[in-house]
Amino acid sequence: MKKLLSLVLLGSLLSFSLRAQEKEHPVTIGGYASWLHNSMFDSINGNWINSGILHNRINMKVYAGNKLTFGLEVRNRFITGDLITLDPFYSISLDSDPGWADLSWNIIDEQAFIYNSMIDRIWVDFTSGKFQVTVGRQRINWSQSLVWNPNDIFNTYSFFDFDYVERPGSDAVRIVFSATPSSAAEIAVKANSEGNVTAAALYRFSLLNTDIQFLAGETDEESFFAGTGWSGAIGPYSVRGEATWFQPFESDGLKEGTGIATIGVDRMFSDKVNVIAQVMYCNKPLALNFFNDLYSGGMTASELAFSEFTAMGQITYTPMPLLNISGSAIWYPDMDGFFAGPSIDVSLAENVDFSFVWQHFKSTIGGSRTRVNLGFLRFKYSF
Repeated sequence: MKKLLSLVLLGSLLSFSLRAQEKEHPVTIGGYASWLHNSMFDSINGNWINSGILHNRINMKVYAGNKLTFGLEVRNRFITGDLITLDPFYSISLDSDPGWADLSWNIIDEQAFIYNSMIDRIWVDFTSGKFQVTVGRQRINWSQSLVWNPNDIFNTYSFFDFDYVERPGSDAVRIVFSATPSSAAEIAVKANSEGNVTAAALYRFSLLNTDIQFLAGETDEESFFAGTGWSGAIGPYSVRGEATWFQPFESDGLKEGTGIATIGVDRMFSDKVNVIAQVMYCNKPLALNFFNDLYSGGMTASELAFSEFTAMGQITYTPMPLLNISGSAIWYPDMDGFFAGPSIDVSLAENVDFSFVWQHFKSTIGGSRTRVNLGFLRFKYSF
């Protein structure tokens, strides 16, 4: 039934898009195509697990007058390599869609390769004066911090998934009232694949050159949450933080709740060096049983921490406009482990980029000592 409703919704919105184009309203289409090669290994002399992803993304917007906008964004991925043959659940995870509408399809699913197409944005936006209403699959970004975001109730993501810069979307209705240029109130309601509802309200304002926000609501009809976030500056340093408390509806006391707080500092030195440092505290961190959980996109905002205290640092050096060199590290004391990852991004030509990323993990996961290296090579053409 949901699949049928999803197709009806898609057909209706595409019909609206075509009518808008017939009336010669402005239409923008962009996106990119990339090839990402990934190698996973314990040691460089050991066995390597190799896979490749041919990734195409198409972003389209149709402006039907001054108040109505339609958006459609599609991910097309052709995946081949060892991950498909070694992981029996890989195909199932690609085909599954956590949203209310099932908009992910394995169009070709063979033993050695998979072609998946997914609509991760499809929405209609109506803006009039101080009011804005957006309906459909959309990105609801309530983040203030740069790495971990316990305020990002609707769209959590993994820091390590660098190839998905757009981040996940939510099947939601969002209403924004912008009282002033520096203050706004928002209400958002989303439903997941099981029909569970997440509903929340947020109010943001500016005080003493600091952006402050408060939010509260319920997540998946399972828990109540309340939080705050802020971002400002102290001299040349930008300071950002978020804190959220999650309290299950079925509990015997506050001790069963989960609290996550994070604060970070970042600074740009001249125009070549940017430094980020962030720490996070959680009274009840999530116990990892599998390495893949680090990359999971299905975790909620209450499941961001794997250690009571976590610390992160990153430095990016831009020796010339077409070259970025970056290095980051994360410390997980409770897991007796760490992450380290250098990366290089080079602009080869207009709209053509090359990236090299290495991710090294060493920690105790599921009671076993784990060491994993991930190497990525990516060529990307944007249009």
